[in-house]
Amino acid sequence: MSNKRRMAGVTLIELVVAMAIVGVALAGLVAVYNRASIASTDPVIMQQMLAIGESMMEEVMLKPYVGNQTPDTVRAQFDELDDYASFPKQPVTDIDGTAIAGLERYRVAVTVGPAQALPDVATTDVKRIVVTVWNGDQNLVLTGWRTRPQ
Repeated sequence: MSNKRRMAGVTLIELVVAMAIVGVALAGLVAVYNRASIASTDPVIMQQMLAIGESMMEEVMLKPYVGNQTPDTVRAQFDELDDYASFPKQPVTDIDGTAIAGLERYRVAVTVGPAQALPDVATTDVKRIVVTVWNGDQNLVLTGWRTRPQ
């Protein structure tokens, strides 16, 4: 019986090489997955910053152009556009100053000032509103214009 049959299967060396190839491939996939998951949080943060900025812009735009002409220091008492003239960078809160859960990392600031004249509107009848929202080193700036009602 000189006719020996070769046994089917893999050798130890083939098994080690296959495991090394699979290991390298998995390491590459994990790196790509990690990069994708980090990048996927950026749109969420930007969307949250936009929601905060739009909310603040709406609050400012809904105030009368001219109110009692007395500057107020408490946001809940702001009754005219100019009360927001130098709203400093601060944590996001509701109008009463209560911190909003989940938004501790965000900051918001508002400036209201004169703007260049718009077509057919005098310079004294237009104001520029700038709302800036921060999250760490990222920021978002929204700009709006408000005119004096005729």
